[in-house]
Amino acid sequence: MDDADRRTPLLGPRPALTVAQKAAYGVGHVLNDICAALWFSYTLLFMQLVLKIPATTSGALLLVGQVVDAVATPLVGIMSDKWGSRKTWHLAGTVLVLVSFPLVFSECGVCWMAPTLTWVAPLYYALLITAFQTGWATVQIAHLSLIPDLTPRQAERAELTAIRYTASVCSSLALYVITWVVFHVTRGAMGDNKIGPGDVFKFRSIVFVGITIGSVCSIWFRYGLSVPSHADITVRHRHAANGANGVSGRKGGGVSGLHYLRQSALYQVALLYMASRLFLTLSLVYMPLYLDESLDQDAETLASVPFASFVASFVASLAVKYSNSFLSSKVGYLLGAVISLGGCILVGVGSGANETAQMYGVAVLLGAGSSITMVTSLCITADLIGPNTDSGAFVYGAVTFADKLFNGIAVMIIEELKCEDVTQCPHYYQDVLAYVCGGSALLGLVVLLTVLPYSKHLLPFRGKRTKIIVG
Repeated sequence: MDDADRRTPLLGPRPALTVAQKAAYGVGHVLNDICAALWFSYTLLFMQLVLKIPATTSGALLLVGQVVDAVATPLVGIMSDKWGSRKTWHLAGTVLVLVSFPLVFSECGVCWMAPTLTWVAPLYYALLITAFQTGWATVQIAHLSLIPDLTPRQAERAELTAIRYTASVCSSLALYVITWVVFHVTRGAMGDNKIGPGDVFKFRSIVFVGITIGSVCSIWFRYGLSVPSHADITVRHRHAANGANGVSGRKGGGVSGLHYLRQSALYQVALLYMASRLFLTLSLVYMPLYLDESLDQDAETLASVPFASFVASFVASLAVKYSNSFLSSKVGYLLGAVISLGGCILVGVGSGANETAQMYGVAVLLGAGSSITMVTSLCITADLIGPNTDSGAFVYGAVTFADKLFNGIAVMIIEELKCEDVTQCPHYYQDVLAYVCGGSALLGLVVLLTVLPYSKHLLPFRGKRTKIIVG
C-alpha cells in the first residue's frame, strides 16, 4: 500500500483492482476497436474499389467522419462529466454504433429512388458516418475516462492503459483474421482475388462477424465491471492527492475543465497524442492501398500484412506494460518514435530484391512503433489528469479533439492531391507512408522535448511519470 492510500481518512484505501475487473475493463472498447480497424484500414478501399466512389469524394466522407468525431468527443466529455454515469454513456454509444456501422459497408439503401442524382449516395453515407462516429466517440470517451475513476494509483492507471491497448490490438488482429478467412473462402475459381464492385457481400460478412464479437465483449464489460460512485471517487482521490503531496485541495473540488484550457500542458499533451494518432491512422488507412496499388498484391495480402503489423503492436504493448516499472513514459515514447521512423525509411527505400520480407518488415516496424507511442502518450494524458477525475472525460475529449480533426484533414488533402491516372504516380501511397507518416513521427519527437521537462504544470512523479499538483 502506498502512502497516499494510508492517509485517506474518510473512506480508507480503495482496494487494488482484481484481475476480473481489469479484464472486464479491457474488453469494454473491443466493439469500437473492431469497427475502427475496419474503418481505417478498408473504408477508402471499399468506397473506391467496390462502390466506385471517386477518391476525392471518398476522402471527403472520411473527413466528415473525423470532423463529427472531433466535435462529438469534447461535447460528450463535458456532458458525461456532468450528467449520467460513464457506463450509461457507454451503452448509448454502443447502440448507435451497432445500428449505423453495418450500413456503412453495404450498398446505398436509397440510391434506387434517384439513380441519376450523383449526390444521393455521398449524402446517404455521410449521414450514416455521422451517426457511427457520434456513437464511437461516446464509447471512447466513456471508456477512457473510467481509468482515473477506477483507481488513483499511477501504476494501475498505466496498467489499465496497457491492457486497453492490448485488447485493442487483439481486436484488430481478430478483424484481420476474419478478413483473411472471408477473402480466402470467397477466392474466385480462376484465382483472380482482386477487390472489385461485386465484393460488397464480403465486407458485409466481415462486419457481421466483427460486431457480433464486439457485442459480446460490451455485455461482458457492462455486467462484469463495478464502477464506484462519483462521490466515492472524488473523496478518495482528493484525499489520496492531499496525503501524497502534503497540500490541501481546492475548496469545493478539484481542477475544472476551464482551468485545464488555460494551461499550456493540455495543449502540449494534445499535440503529442495527435502526432501519435496521426501516424497510427495514416499507416492503417494507406497500408492496404499501398499494397494494392504500388505492390499489386491480392486481397489475402491486404489482410495478412496488417495482421503482421498488429502482431507487432501486441508484442510492443506487452513490452510497455512490463517495462512500466523501470522505463519512463518519455523514454518509451522516444523509443517508439525511432522505431516508427525506421519503418518509414524502409518504405521510402522502395522494393528490394526480397519484396515480401521488406513488406512484412515495414508492417512490423510501423505496428510496434505506433503501439509504443500510443500507449505512452495515453499514460502521459492520465498523469495530466492526476487525482482530478471530475474533469477526466473533458481532458480526454480535449486531447483527442485535435487528432480526429487533423486525421480527417490529412486524408482529405492526400486524396485531393492524388493524380487521376495511376500510371502518372504509381508510388503515391508509398510516398504517403514514407513522408507523411515519417513527418508525424518527427513531430511527436519535437513535441516530446517540450512536454515534461519544460512544463511548469507537470511535475516529476517518482522520476518516471507526471501528475497535477492541486493547490
